[in-house]
Amino acid sequence: MTITTITHSIPGSSGYLDIYPERKVSAFKNPYIVGLTAVASIGGLLFGYDTGVISGALLYIKDDFEAVRHSNFLQETIVSMALAGAIVGAAAGGWINDAYGRKKATVIADVIFTLGAIVMAAAPDPYVLILGRLFIGLGVGIASVTAPVYIAELSPSEIRGALVSTNVLMITGGQFLSYLINLAFTQVPGTWRWMLGVSGVPAVIQFFLMLLLPESPRWLFIKNRKEEAITVLSKIYDFARLEDEVNLRTTQSERDHQRGDNIRYRDVFKSKEIRLALLAGAGLQAFQQFTGINTVMYYSPTIVQMAGFHSNELALLLSLIVAAMNAAGTVLGIYLIDHAGRRKLALFSLGGVIASLIILALSFINQSSGSGLYGWLAVIGLALYIGFFSPGMGTVPWTVNSEVYPEEYRGTCGGMSATVNWVSNLIVAQSFLSVAAAVGTGPTFLIIAIIAVFAFVFVFVYVPETKGLTFDEVELLWKQRAWGNNPEYAQNLLQNANHS
Repeated sequence: MTITTITHSIPGSSGYLDIYPERKVSAFKNPYIVGLTAVASIGGLLFGYDTGVISGALLYIKDDFEAVRHSNFLQETIVSMALAGAIVGAAAGGWINDAYGRKKATVIADVIFTLGAIVMAAAPDPYVLILGRLFIGLGVGIASVTAPVYIAELSPSEIRGALVSTNVLMITGGQFLSYLINLAFTQVPGTWRWMLGVSGVPAVIQFFLMLLLPESPRWLFIKNRKEEAITVLSKIYDFARLEDEVNLRTTQSERDHQRGDNIRYRDVFKSKEIRLALLAGAGLQAFQQFTGINTVMYYSPTIVQMAGFHSNELALLLSLIVAAMNAAGTVLGIYLIDHAGRRKLALFSLGGVIASLIILALSFINQSSGSGLYGWLAVIGLALYIGFFSPGMGTVPWTVNSEVYPEEYRGTCGGMSATVNWVSNLIVAQSFLSVAAAVGTGPTFLIIAIIAVFAFVFVFVYVPETKGLTFDEVELLWKQRAWGNNPEYAQNLLQNANHS
């Protein structure tokens, strides 16, 4: 039994599109989809800007606050307090998404983010600054759950990977923008206040634009708001496919209601297939962080200075180049994720990441020789790292997590997985400088390289390929993985699929 043989008639499946190739949807021929994706992806821009801006702002915060300059702990706390807020925001964001919808969750995130930007810009001391970072984190945490799910639920399956990856492009674009703004304000009084304060601008823009956008049609179906859902879907699909999509989602909605609310809100860990999905999704999110990406993005100017380039302006300029490569690599990932596939792309990415981290480790280990060559080699290692990471491990975890969970659990499971991402992010950000000071920068990157090897094995063993699959096909995939060796269950699964 295979997925394609039992789901060939599901709209958006590979079999369906083989029969009706004229019903394929192209993103760039449908400005409505592009517009929805662009506005929702501003959440990714907020995520990316906050990730990148603190790396440059920290250089000037240390100049203004002596306590910060003399304390690695305070530096790490200023960086990581946003991550602590994001953990809470991501955990709450899953519930907010399921209870109130993707649209309201985004608006709530924008309000919180704007408040945080104002508090940071006006902070009279490091401790008020830390409070502002906490507010920023809450908003970013909610947005990190909401944007990928909102985009995925609006996307036709054949272009879902590329559209969800657009959110990742906005993350990397936000990081690049943050470095540009950091450079622009280097000679302006109140340097870091401007750097952090302008982060509220995208949140205000998204707030007003989201008021004009619809709710996710899948969430509307779950809430029995069928007419509103059909209105949204009619702007995405032509009439022939629209009819098939509506019939499918109506059947799904009726099936879910027949199962009862007690099943919908049951403990997800009682389901073997959902446990497998969470293992793959949350594992990818954890390894995305533990393979060092936000170590590079938060501390890239500091790493460049460690490599021997001591000028703040030069450190920011070299970091800008790294951020530009990150954005460019994500553009490549948008193309590859629906062509090469999620799993292959992640494995290729991790192979390059391992090699790059070894180069970084060797560069710093040999830095004591006094040769400037190793400083430049470290910068090259950073660039290679970004070049390999961004198309694969930058895009794949968020895309996979937007599509591997059943409809009624998507917000909750997405929130759990995003929380894992932010917890992992916090651990890395809070420990990197201290670990580097204790064992050396070179050995620290070597440790991250070893973790990347474990990540490669994890993806190879636990992460299936979901390229081009509909949400229903993905759900069947996990059921086959969980129960495929049980002939009686497989037969029931086949019968249920044929009936639907």
